[in-house]
Amino acid sequence: MSSDFCAVLLAAGQGSRYRAVAGVGEDKLLVRCRGRDGSERAVLEHALLALRANLARVLLVTRPDNGGAMALGEAHGCEVLTLDSAGMGESIAAAVRHMADCAGWLIALGDMPFILPATVGRVLRALEEHPLVVPTWQGRYGHPVGFGRGCRAELATLDGDRGAKRLLREGRAHELAVGDRGVLWDVDTPAALGFEGAATG
Repeated sequence: MSSDFCAVLLAAGQGSRYRAVAGVGEDKLLVRCRGRDGSERAVLEHALLALRANLARVLLVTRPDNGGAMALGEAHGCEVLTLDSAGMGESIAAAVRHMADCAGWLIALGDMPFILPATVGRVLRALEEHPLVVPTWQGRYGHPVGFGRGCRAELATLDGDRGAKRLLREGRAHELAVGDRGVLWDVDTPAALGFEGAATG
């Protein structure tokens, strides 16, 4: 595990697209699905485990009313930051300010349960050589995205729902081609809970 880099797992969204299909009371982060290792766990738990397999320090950013997500984070040794977030940009900024002492940050999404731990490891290794790393599958940008310490000021001042895509559009990112379709697979609807893809990364 790297002691220099930290992971930020974003789980403070409303999940409105999922709820529109599954029902108002359904939380996509806590619904169970079969992971790439064959285990049945909550969506968020699969995402947490892929990060914890590679990093000692993981920060879970979630809403203050999501006790289930907080409990999962604490059970797996994560730090938990609660935030009534207005969007991804605000969540990233708060997390980076909270973990300002890190050498870099791996930004991951709580609704992406199918990323292989080996892929997370590849992004981390690339981050040791490049200031900004994005995994790609068949040319499409995915997650988790790695940011070196030089990106701290820009990340810490993001706001609203504007994530860090601007930094990627500026052509500064090292594109890391992977064979892991999980880097693109988020659970926006119940239909996305079934993953069929290559098991290599």
